[in-house]
Amino acid sequence: MRKTAERPGLVDEATGSHERYGVIDIGSNSIRLVVFEGLMRAPLPMFNERILCGLGRNLHDTGKLDTEGIEQALLNIERFGVLLLAMGVTRFDAIATAAVRDAEDGAKFVAEVERRCGFRVRVLSGAEEAEMAALGVLSGAPEADGVVGDLGGGSLELVHLVDGVIAEQATLPLGPLNLFAASGGQRKCARRIIDEALGELPWLTKMRKRTFYAVGGNWRALAHAHMSHSGYPLNIIHHYRLRRGDLEKIADLISRQSRESLTGIRGVSSRRLDLLPLAALVMEHLLTIVAPRDVVFSANGLREGLAYACLGKRVRKEDPLLSAVGDIHARTARFPDHVPELLEWTESLFPSESASEQRLRHAVCLLSDVGWRVHPDYRAAQASADVLHARALHVSHEERVFLALSVYGRYTSRETHGELRTVERLLDEDTAGRARIIGSTVRLGETLCGGVPGVLGRFSLKTSPRKGSLKLKCRRRDRNMLGEVVVRRFGALAALMGLEPEVSFVDD
Repeated sequence: MRKTAERPGLVDEATGSHERYGVIDIGSNSIRLVVFEGLMRAPLPMFNERILCGLGRNLHDTGKLDTEGIEQALLNIERFGVLLLAMGVTRFDAIATAAVRDAEDGAKFVAEVERRCGFRVRVLSGAEEAEMAALGVLSGAPEADGVVGDLGGGSLELVHLVDGVIAEQATLPLGPLNLFAASGGQRKCARRIIDEALGELPWLTKMRKRTFYAVGGNWRALAHAHMSHSGYPLNIIHHYRLRRGDLEKIADLISRQSRESLTGIRGVSSRRLDLLPLAALVMEHLLTIVAPRDVVFSANGLREGLAYACLGKRVRKEDPLLSAVGDIHARTARFPDHVPELLEWTESLFPSESASEQRLRHAVCLLSDVGWRVHPDYRAAQASADVLHARALHVSHEERVFLALSVYGRYTSRETHGELRTVERLLDEDTAGRARIIGSTVRLGETLCGGVPGVLGRFSLKTSPRKGSLKLKCRRRDRNMLGEVVVRRFGALAALMGLEPEVSFVDD
């Protein structure tokens, strides 16, 4: 088993390797093992297990790691090492953060882990922890601009991002475990500690009207609470966006609640409830000082940052969405060389699309074969659900729904139902209509050529607003390709666009 690198995440630079990569993350409240299926631009976690050990539970009072937490952590880290070996993972990073970094017996704990497990543990500095958290956010949002806040059990890392570039950063002892111990659980005292710590960072006040990127399980719990409270239809935290005022209200409410009052919040573990009010209090004060326009919750953080740091510059520059759906395409496509033709085929109907709209259309083309192995009666519903719920899909919730709705239309012209119909309300009417048209256009194209490269280019689509028609043009010798199913699906596309279908033939 290969040891971890001198600098975390830089075992060797990868160029898009499918070699499995793992991270053992020894935090103040929890330890976790994540194994990614490969070091790609949008790596997919194939294993993810968290154990709440509470290593930093009594650190503020004793200066040492929690005794029970040490025993539990050692046992589970040994287990993680066995799992890495069994999974054939030779490339990994084992890292420790705030509690181990600050504890008097942190070095002794690390030495015992290394003795038992046979691999090196890297204790991250506050600056390294902040940098890796920021890289995790950038891995999913390359042009992120604003402030990243990563709240762990022991510390809060804050990083200023300027159009995807790391600027100022800081580490503060404001993790809920530390804050509870320092304040004695008293809200008034906790507020004073938070204000004093944040007051030492004058650059935070320059972030107004930008975006705050929230990282960490305690803050993801706030997002779950808001979803539950508001009846939000899509239970996916990654890239969940809230206006500042909406989050301020829920953070203020939760910061005042008892553990019993918080029981039952969807998606929040019972063991996290004790820390949630203090996590909410930290968020409330940050929002007051930073005054962002909105808050985006990121499921990507330190561990994803470590994986991203392994990548070479060329791979880092890849579009995370197109890379992720490209990986799906590689696993699902019947004829992998068909996408460029499909992209060109659909382009004529969208002459004025923006770059972001073109990107989504490209993604739909890459997803065009995602459901072909499913039974025909369930294909549309299953394929759209797979896209809607896909992991490592770095898009806004609206874009996620757009892709799912387009894929649904690629397989059927029937009305949506169930969850997809519910989440459709996240899109305005024009955007939902565009998604359906793209899906129907792809469906027609795939029917015409059977998904085989080299055929679709013999046909073209063109709208004629003056005549109110949608024209399908083909060579006269290819008229035998216009079978009953093709004609029916062409008519369905025209009706969707509010146009009359028209077929024209040209001589060779």
